[in-house]
Amino acid sequence: MGRTGADSRRIAVLKGGRSAEREVSLSSGTACAAALREAGFEAHEIDAGPDLAERLRALAPDVAFNALHGRWGEDGCVQGLLEWLAIPYTHSGVLASAMAMDKARTKDIYRAAGLPVAESRVVSAAEAEAGHVLPPPYVVKPVNEGSSVGVHIVREGANAPALGPDAPARMMVEAYVPGRELTVAVLGDRALTVTDIVTGGWYNYDAKYAPGGSRHVVPAQIPADVFDAAMSHALAAHVALGCRGLSRTDFRWDETRGLDGLVLLETNTQPGMTATSLAPEQGRHVGIPFPELCRWLVEDASCGR
Repeated sequence: MGRTGADSRRIAVLKGGRSAEREVSLSSGTACAAALREAGFEAHEIDAGPDLAERLRALAPDVAFNALHGRWGEDGCVQGLLEWLAIPYTHSGVLASAMAMDKARTKDIYRAAGLPVAESRVVSAAEAEAGHVLPPPYVVKPVNEGSSVGVHIVREGANAPALGPDAPARMMVEAYVPGRELTVAVLGDRALTVTDIVTGGWYNYDAKYAPGGSRHVVPAQIPADVFDAAMSHALAAHVALGCRGLSRTDFRWDETRGLDGLVLLETNTQPGMTATSLAPEQGRHVGIPFPELCRWLVEDASCGR
């Protein structure tokens, strides 16, 4: 156990798990396993559950390919387990994963790196429901969920949101930035390109994953200064958070304000990994087919990330 690079042949593809993004992760893991087999690896798919450590010990993989999304798979938990078992793994390590999963900590790091963000506050769910924390319009979202899970947009003239009994204890209230949704994947030390995500409305969970929910314009047809800034900001965010392997940073761009209208929303350390997901789509655009992208991630795997 523990070989990396060209000698790494037995790959444990971790997928599923128990987060709110389980179904997306199952799709990512299935697609990555197929791509790895096409690239010549022996890929074993593992639906991550309470017996994950035992299953990994029994398989003794050379590398764990992390295709988990959301809590437990993207927040440093599974990364810590893999460090404990001394199994080299893909994507970011314990600290970067934990920091990037917490939207408030991520914003603190963005600000320290001089990156543009929207005004925001972290409050309890009760405070968010009691009254307007920021002047509408604003967005209320869990501090530590992804894929737009549990997100509410409060429009001008609306009452404070009813979040419901299952709302997490900590919520981020963030000023709403109108305009376009942009995203940039970073692979290693290279920003790939900018995608303009076109939807009929808000880029919510269904727009992200339902067939026909969104259209991707690659590369984004936007002014050169905004394109270059998004590329530069995504790489700076990747570095500031200490990310490894592959990440994807999401932006909002208010085109009426030009370059001043570009703000960072979040960095995904475990972006979607089906063949049609945003990061693999950007890889293909710059000449990296999906199997080669998965191969690169395996060869980049390590402990101590």
